[in-house]
Amino acid sequence: MKKIHILILAVISLTVAFSCSKFEELNTNPNAVSTVSPEMLATQLMKNAYRFWNPNSADFASGNLWCKHTAVLNGANPYQYNYSFWPYGGFGGTQAFPTLKKMEEFAIGSPAESSFQGLALFFRAGAGGATFEMGDIPYSEAGKAEEGLTRPKYDKQADIIVAMLNYYKAAEEKFALGKNFGACDIMYNGDASKWRKLCNLSQLKLIQTISKKATAEQKARFAAIVAAGNLMTSNADNFQLLYSDNPNATHPYYNGEGQRLNNGVSKLVVNELKNLKDRRLFYFAEPAKYLIAAGKLETDFDAYEGAPTELSADKLAVNNQAGKYSLINIRYTLLKAGDPFLKISYAEQCFILAEAVEEGWITGDAKAYYENGVKAQLTYYMNLPSAQSGYHNMKITQAYIDGYFTGEAAYKITGTKIDRLRQVWTQRWLLDFFTGTLNYYNFLRTGWPLFPLDPATSMNPEDKTKVPQRWKYPTTELTQNPDNYKKAIDEQFGGNDGINEVLWWLK
Repeated sequence: MKKIHILILAVISLTVAFSCSKFEELNTNPNAVSTVSPEMLATQLMKNAYRFWNPNSADFASGNLWCKHTAVLNGANPYQYNYSFWPYGGFGGTQAFPTLKKMEEFAIGSPAESSFQGLALFFRAGAGGATFEMGDIPYSEAGKAEEGLTRPKYDKQADIIVAMLNYYKAAEEKFALGKNFGACDIMYNGDASKWRKLCNLSQLKLIQTISKKATAEQKARFAAIVAAGNLMTSNADNFQLLYSDNPNATHPYYNGEGQRLNNGVSKLVVNELKNLKDRRLFYFAEPAKYLIAAGKLETDFDAYEGAPTELSADKLAVNNQAGKYSLINIRYTLLKAGDPFLKISYAEQCFILAEAVEEGWITGDAKAYYENGVKAQLTYYMNLPSAQSGYHNMKITQAYIDGYFTGEAAYKITGTKIDRLRQVWTQRWLLDFFTGTLNYYNFLRTGWPLFPLDPATSMNPEDKTKVPQRWKYPTTELTQNPDNYKKAIDEQFGGNDGINEVLWWLK
């Protein structure tokens, strides 16, 4: 089984994509192909970037274990214990560089030329996200095999971040001048204005991700982007991929009932939602059978019990057989379209800005940003077509949203800064529940939420008391680029290409 994780700002995600009708026609009828268009290449690039590598319920479920959103209940799975079946990263994003170049070339003279240039720059920026997985990576010299450069140097993380930010900025400028480029865009339907907002938000997210290393200049850049105002304004700007009834583009958990019976919502998620009196609990989970048998109602928060992710596999299995855990909501298995893959959202933007206010990077109302982010996500579920049933008679309504901010959900304006930041981080962590998105890097940066870890059950092969910090370099580098590979691990990790080595951006 291959790794199931995503690059933090890359356009590389766990999902099933679909192409525009023109590409499907050509793909099913090769004899019709006479020319290559930038639209065709754009569609294929997005399909490759967003398509889940093996769209089935078991692999999709495993991908949701890493951030402690769920727990597997029928046997040990390394993802549940802070490790993985496949501990190696990859340079897949940079392998697309030659195709990006071709897309730009074929777009010359097109009315949407600037937009295709912006898309190419966006993909180039995203490919640098592999640095958050592994450390220094080949970047400035990557994708140049046709030019005879087959052993690219490894660039330093700080330099890669600068290059990524510059690519995003250049992409934003191109989209500002660009025209819509149509249905070949499986994410935004070719809306250049939305891509422009995404480029700006991507810069904010990148700078905040490296908050421990962000320079004064980068923080000033963050503030300038916010002041300029070309950012997401509502859920309508969410960067998401819609699943469909197309057999090749259905939700990965569709028809996954067999897997669902052994996939529970984590104790960490259930307890947090109970603490907040948050009705997303009823959208995410089924009530625990033994609590219903004891007289609890499906509308009771106390009818839900999460599975401890650090518990041994045998104990989890026994307890599951006894109906002691809340399984994943059955609604995830019933609809082909299902919940969209939400890559980055207006809600996350609000939480990014709330943290920035608390840290003094920008001026503004952190409480308002926090509340707007929560409201946006609750509204998202209220209006989500695939969530119009299966919420256990505890529907999220406008009245509920209006009254949400009481008790533990109220912004702790009289508390400490860390109290407020943890509220923001918690809500940001909840955004990714069962979407395929793994915001593991935000956990590494903040240490929040506190992921439970028991050395007795940990499957970290190098140190059972630690949470892994990185993925190893691809094994192919040992033979294809040995000198640069050795130089990279020697300079960063004293020669040890290990999963517990701490990367520059986290020090």
